[in-house]
Amino acid sequence: MRTNNPALNERVYEQAGHVTGAGAMTVNGTVLKTGFLTLLLVAAGAWSWNQITGNTAPAWFGPALKFGWILPLLTALAIGFIPRTAPWLSPVYAVTKGVILGIISAYFENLYNGIVFTSVLLTLGVLFAILGAYLTGVLRATPMFRKIVIGATLGVALFYLAAWGLSLFGIQIPGLFGNGLVGIGFSLFVVVLAAMNLVMDFDFIEQGAAAQAPKYMEWYGAFGLLVTLVWLYIEILRLLAKLRGRD
Repeated sequence: MRTNNPALNERVYEQAGHVTGAGAMTVNGTVLKTGFLTLLLVAAGAWSWNQITGNTAPAWFGPALKFGWILPLLTALAIGFIPRTAPWLSPVYAVTKGVILGIISAYFENLYNGIVFTSVLLTLGVLFAILGAYLTGVLRATPMFRKIVIGATLGVALFYLAAWGLSLFGIQIPGLFGNGLVGIGFSLFVVVLAAMNLVMDFDFIEQGAAAQAPKYMEWYGAFGLLVTLVWLYIEILRLLAKLRGRD
């Protein structure tokens, strides 16, 4: 696999085949579709954010926070197994994920005023910094780089899944989710890990364009990049919350 994303792995291009001319995947086309999906995500997030009246949130916010990730996950898995569905299902992912992201953002903003705006700026800053480093050759998705990042990402994913399962029974993992030095260090590590995944996402998109993958793979690549950007934003939000919580 080139990346931890379930969508972005080199076998997908082999299965999709190759085309020529206007029917082939391009980097510019993928960028445009990433922008479109991002707009859908932001619009959905703004809608759920605006459901709050004063300091009162709707009753469905609680269940949505606990189980709302399931629908985007199922959509992502469907796209991963059937890439041709990406043009139709990736907007569904963007909207459903955006609703949950709006709730999460509103929760943190209520605790720490201005934290969401700062997190958005930092996410964009990291995105363009990593993109610049990739285009100039400072960061490349070498085989060793992939092994390290993929292994670490899978480990973090399993840890988060276990933490969620334990939380359903009222069991919380101390330390790593707190605002102590250990918790802040863990969040910083995950932020760096998410940023490194961007390198492999860029590489996947570039390789797909070079291989002349079918046009629908632009949606597929855009979806995978959006997944990483959402993860990066959430981890930055958590890190800033821990830092603000120490004040």
